[in-house]
Amino acid sequence: MKKYLLALLIFPVLTQAQPMFQEGMSDSAYIKMISDNVLKSKSADKNLYNLTKNIGGRLAGSPQMLMAEKWGAEALKNAGADKVILQECKVPHWVRGNGDMASVTFLQNGKTISIQLSMVSIGNSVGTGPAGIIAPLIKINSFEELEERKDEIKGKIVFYNCPFQDEFIQTFMAYGTNVKYRTQGASRAAKYGALAVLVRSMTNSTDNNAHTGTLVYTDSLPKIPAACIGLWDVAKLDSLFAKGISIQAKLVTHGMMLPDAVGHNVIGVLNGTEFPNEVITVGGHLDSWDINEGAQDDGAGVVQTIEILRAFKALGFQPKHTIQFVLFANEENGARGGEKYAEESLQENEQHIFAMESDAGGFTPRGFGFTVNENAWAKIITWKHLFEPYGADHFSRYGGGTDIEPLGEKYGTPMSSLSPDSQRYFDLHHAAGDVFENVNMRELKLGAINMAGLIYLVDKYGL
Repeated sequence: MKKYLLALLIFPVLTQAQPMFQEGMSDSAYIKMISDNVLKSKSADKNLYNLTKNIGGRLAGSPQMLMAEKWGAEALKNAGADKVILQECKVPHWVRGNGDMASVTFLQNGKTISIQLSMVSIGNSVGTGPAGIIAPLIKINSFEELEERKDEIKGKIVFYNCPFQDEFIQTFMAYGTNVKYRTQGASRAAKYGALAVLVRSMTNSTDNNAHTGTLVYTDSLPKIPAACIGLWDVAKLDSLFAKGISIQAKLVTHGMMLPDAVGHNVIGVLNGTEFPNEVITVGGHLDSWDINEGAQDDGAGVVQTIEILRAFKALGFQPKHTIQFVLFANEENGARGGEKYAEESLQENEQHIFAMESDAGGFTPRGFGFTVNENAWAKIITWKHLFEPYGADHFSRYGGGTDIEPLGEKYGTPMSSLSPDSQRYFDLHHAAGDVFENVNMRELKLGAINMAGLIYLVDKYGL
């Protein structure tokens, strides 16, 4: 009986022993080893749960931002970082306030009808004041139409209604075409005397959730309030306008910008054995919007970043180059973290040889985008077959991201971004539905596996 019990105690240890990286191992064998390790581990699941459920939305300047930074530093340390750095940067501090609302009133069949709209204030927007703004609503489908009808805008609330273009297979192309109405729409309308703007949410979802995001004011123009509305309510407004019905809108918002706060990029470092002054960067952004848990945007990228470090350490991988695993601050409404990271890298005379970002959600990976020169591209495409077993062998010639673009601009650093399947991303992006339950952990882990494989190859062969 004692021998039997001893065998039970020893057997799990023997079966769970980790194979380790060895010099001379084939690239495909090592990437398979990474895959096995990541898929069997529960670390990513636990990390995403803690970030989303125990901390939640973590907008720059908020108490949750500070909680997330502390959590990120501990998570990188637990994953095996040789050291963890908190890189200070000033971040904008916008607060939403409570009690925001939007409604419309109109006369139909001799009756006055009021409808509450599903709405959310756009990030960085000024508030309306307690009384709100009540004014006629004017529908504008494009900036070109805004210019044509500029004499009709004064004293009204502008409703920007430009749908996503469904013919784009990559939904980021539709987002890139339309996001200007959210970021620039308020100032463009204020130029002609608008009092506020309502914007069609940046989504092609089937629900009525409103999607937030950030706007950028033109300093020389009045700052007017801005909010996004859900697609069901967009359809209601469309039908009223199509019937020629005049609409009165009311908007009440409480947003305000406070003095800048102190935030941090959280950086885990894995020291290089041969070229310690040459740096490979991989990361995602730690901040998120305040109306959700930030699970896909960008909890997924953060957890993938940490998981790559954990898997490398678990498998005994010692990189030739130093790898910095960066949880960037303030991507959502200011991009201060990426700017600070590049600035300090320049001051420290670091040689950045490659940077990769994951900020497109934790969906099934399809490939990578690359912003590299022709020589690097010729080398990269010889690696495609190694990613076929993991579904990420679609390589394209553009890649990067908000947080690593300053490295590309200041260094000419070769950049890459993970390209997951994009079809569901804008159902959740910047909306209340971006929560832990809407992440498939196998899909997220496959992204981490492919990212780790690419970092391994760049470290081994260079660009």
